Amino acid sequence: MRLLTRLFALRCLGLAAALLAGCAGTPSRRQVAPPGLSGAERDLALRSFDRVWTTVRDKHWDPSLHGLDWAAVRDTLRPRVERARTMAEARAAMQAALATLGQTHFAIFPSETRRSLGEAPGGEGRAGFDVRVLDGQAIVTEVEPGSAAYDLGVRQGWELLDAGGQELRPILATITRDFAGQTLLDHLAVSAVHARLHGPPGRVVDVRFRDGQERVVAVSLPLKAPPGTRAVLGSLPPFYARLESRHLEDGVGYIYCSGFFDPNGVMGGFGAAMTEFMSAPGVIIDLRGNPGGIGVMATGMSGWLVEAQGLVLGRMITRDSELKFAVSPRPVTYGGKVAILIDGLSASTAEIMAAGLRDLGRARLFGTRTAGAALPSYIEELPNGDGFQYAVADYVSQGGRQLEGRGAEPDVLAPHTRADLLAGRDNALAAALAWILGAD
Repeated sequence: MRLLTRLFALRCLGLAAALLAGCAGTPSRRQVAPPGLSGAERDLALRSFDRVWTTVRDKHWDPSLHGLDWAAVRDTLRPRVERARTMAEARAAMQAALATLGQTHFAIFPSETRRSLGEAPGGEGRAGFDVRVLDGQAIVTEVEPGSAAYDLGVRQGWELLDAGGQELRPILATITRDFAGQTLLDHLAVSAVHARLHGPPGRVVDVRFRDGQERVVAVSLPLKAPPGTRAVLGSLPPFYARLESRHLEDGVGYIYCSGFFDPNGVMGGFGAAMTEFMSAPGVIIDLRGNPGGIGVMATGMSGWLVEAQGLVLGRMITRDSELKFAVSPRPVTYGGKVAILIDGLSASTAEIMAAGLRDLGRARLFGTRTAGAALPSYIEELPNGDGFQYAVADYVSQGGRQLEGRGAEPDVLAPHTRADLLAGRDNALAAALAWILGAD
């Protein structure tokens, strides 16, 4: 399904309350009990439960499920699905089964939540600006120079009010409520906005903003392919990989990496930048908004920063094997300060690289917590229309931290604010610069 790619995984934390809300409590005398599921609906619910149970049995990385009696879980909870009066009650029984695993990367999410998240229409066109959701508002964080949005005057700090006739604040309020406390909240909220801004190149999207003077600005934006090299990985949607580098004040090096795709172009560009920055007082690697990609690219790029042999960023454990993310140092490595910028959209390989280099003592992290989506995970549609997310591996960083469902916490918390963006300030970048150029 195209709603979420395999790079990301929904969490069950925070969903339980929403799922159980529909079935909690006992009807009072004045209430009318629900009529119950129809025969066809009950069959769909049972088939969904069986799909979930079988998938965990066959695909979990630990065949023993850490000693859990999975057959007993089925025998206890499947009857609850048979007795369920509503799909919410049936769903709660499936969620309860997954909760016995004690792991945060297995979840059921209802079909109505999928509708709130939205689904991008086919096509690779983008609107020329990026957003983050701050305090329930879609705030512009970057505008691509030369894009129609830039030429029409759209700037950082503007709030995107609606797109294609859909008001965004109520949509974002629903997502924030349903996924409060989950590491993937930022990604889900921004994805809901992007779903209403993406489409075929040439498509025109009508949008309204609130600018820095609190005025409403309406514009029509033609979509076009984003900058970068088009890359395709398996069945994932096409991704445009981009790596940029430049010198900042006092010679500090800056590298932005949009994603771990296009190995030749991205890794070649990273190597060229590091060669140029060998005498720099510090290097800032910006992985904000980076959804991950090809894992071995992180180990190759980290080889420019780690001198010792035999070190790893972490290890991934599957049912059949253990994969170590081993770093292969370059003949000449960089020994200065390294700052990595992260946020709630930094996921998968981006988290592996950031957390691993921090654990090896080679980087300090600035920004906000990452997405907590480090594992190879899948989302399938169940017979009843709900989504089922499951993972097929476990990942532990070099420091013994599990990233899935937890994310990597920054060493220095430096979130965006609308006021700072309107003033042209990037808090995470400023904090990283201050650390590099400071005396410590």
